[in-house]
Amino acid sequence: MTMTARDRRGRTRRLKALTLCVLTALALGAAASAPALAQAGASGAGPGARVMERLDRGVVAVRSGEREVLVSWRLLGLDPERLGFDVERSTDGGPYRRLNRGVLTGGTNYVDATADLSRTNRYRVRPVLDRRPQAPSRAFTLTAGHAVEPVVRVPLRPGGRIKFVWVGDLDGDGAYDYVLDRQTVPQKLEAYRGDGTFLWEMDLGPNSTNQNNIEGGSATIDVGHNDGVTVHDLDSDGRAEVAVRVADGVTFGDGSKHTESDDVRQSIAILDGRTGAPRAVAPVPDDYLADGPMYARFGVGHLDGRTPSLVAYMKNRIGSGDFNLMYTAWKFDGRSLTNQWKFLRGDQDLPDGHNTRIVDVDGDGKDEVGEIGFLLNGDGTLRYSLAPQGIIHGDRWFIADIDPARPGLEGYGIQQDHPGGLLDYYYDAATGAMIWKHTTEAPGADAGRGMVADLDPRFPGMETWSINGEVNYEQGRPNGLYNAAANRLAEPDTTRQPWPHMGVWWDGDPLRELFNADPFPDRRDARIEKWDPAAPAEPWALPRVVTTSQYGAVTALGNSVYPHLVGDILGDWREEVVLTGAGFDELIIFTTDRPTGTRLYTLAHNPAYRNGLTLKGYLQSSNVDYFLGHGMTAPPQPRIRYAGPRG
Repeated sequence: MTMTARDRRGRTRRLKALTLCVLTALALGAAASAPALAQAGASGAGPGARVMERLDRGVVAVRSGEREVLVSWRLLGLDPERLGFDVERSTDGGPYRRLNRGVLTGGTNYVDATADLSRTNRYRVRPVLDRRPQAPSRAFTLTAGHAVEPVVRVPLRPGGRIKFVWVGDLDGDGAYDYVLDRQTVPQKLEAYRGDGTFLWEMDLGPNSTNQNNIEGGSATIDVGHNDGVTVHDLDSDGRAEVAVRVADGVTFGDGSKHTESDDVRQSIAILDGRTGAPRAVAPVPDDYLADGPMYARFGVGHLDGRTPSLVAYMKNRIGSGDFNLMYTAWKFDGRSLTNQWKFLRGDQDLPDGHNTRIVDVDGDGKDEVGEIGFLLNGDGTLRYSLAPQGIIHGDRWFIADIDPARPGLEGYGIQQDHPGGLLDYYYDAATGAMIWKHTTEAPGADAGRGMVADLDPRFPGMETWSINGEVNYEQGRPNGLYNAAANRLAEPDTTRQPWPHMGVWWDGDPLRELFNADPFPDRRDARIEKWDPAAPAEPWALPRVVTTSQYGAVTALGNSVYPHLVGDILGDWREEVVLTGAGFDELIIFTTDRPTGTRLYTLAHNPAYRNGLTLKGYLQSSNVDYFLGHGMTAPPQPRIRYAGPRG
């Protein structure tokens, strides 16, 4: 029998995975609220490994109670399984003292219940390998009398509304920095160090004043499902660049200007993350120039399995009718930006949506590029289309290890105004083979929102759920919460399910929590909430874990349903939710205040997840390329190597 790449991947994952095991907390204050996972065998750095960011420990500390502080830090992708940690504290500038009695080998977090919180405390961690202490991490400062809140606040310059925030290590120090837009007229991009130190501003110029979400200006960014910006270390030198689609009249962060021969032509610019100066500029292919400028969605993937490529989804409208669609891939070598390939949809039946996914679906180490109705190989050739199976345009779709009992990854998507009444579908991500579909008798039904996550520990794998009808009104009708693997209702009462929006790993168990916000702008109230299968609730009645307005936070643009970013950007493997204050003069980063014994390497060192953080569109959750949920087995060490050198 011939074993396919998909079979090999499934077998390898099963052999390398270690079963979930419960570890007793080994040190005073060590978290034990969830089982620890030992990282599976080292398959990491080596020939053919993909280049990933060289991150630091990302230490963060939040006051979790009147007397308690939760300290959290990263386990890195290539850390040895036997690596332990000491937690050290300095009070009011005094010497650092170890807090734990024995080396911590469980979850990478620690509850400090002994600090004098009326004074300033600095926390750092020291790796311990084979009983030998290593160099300590950078410290995190918790100021005297700090509020009890699951929040890190990053100051910003006063400015206009913000829609998106990107992360990347702009200066090469191992910590994530921030790039954000300002939805002013004209639009701006700003860059900040992780502590809020302002770096530079870019002015998108007169061609960003038309901010129509379908046919905007040639320099307009971040409207509708478009972005045209991303942040990543594209030349693998240890520092992240900013990629942005530009047009005539743009002023870069160093004050230099970009010019084109007219207001329609566009280019892609790669900016130095530290200064905003252009390092390379290349023209956007002009195949569809006659129909006007092309809006864009940017992302990053390792299409050759080793080094990152910029991927650009670009689209414009033919008069008032159909749309042109062009995909391009680009390689930046530190000096020039080179087009690797170009894919034109033309008149092919290839349905697209509002989100791009870049993920290795077949386990060969090379990323594929996906839309809701088709998938491209890493070389820009068509891998498959779902159109022959009845798939059309839809608003949301995902690729993840939804069913851990099946080899490889699966896809889940929803459908908009489907003439055959198709609501949602579930398929093999590597081949496009359909596994199941859900339909309704009402033709043209609109499943406006859908989501996939592991919510119910009673069933193996993840659940899927969607809403039929208007997404911004309470008339939206739940379609039911299904266990994907069994294609059966996890909750028999189909009126009781979460609202399908975004997931966030927050509370310490491997089940995913949810980020949601009320659909009416005049009562927008964003929160992190948790589905309770023992007490199922209607979509807007789930138990709350965090109400973000209690900490002065507002959503993107001040009143949308979206955060600026959800991702593992600080501390251990759990995710942060990035919002702003109402004055748009600070980032309010929600980070968990709950201990856990679950030990996982940072999600930012998982290839599929890190690709996801480079993508925006209609903002959706990122997923890892292994099953992260109830009953999970430990993921293998990622096949990566760290970027560098620094300088």
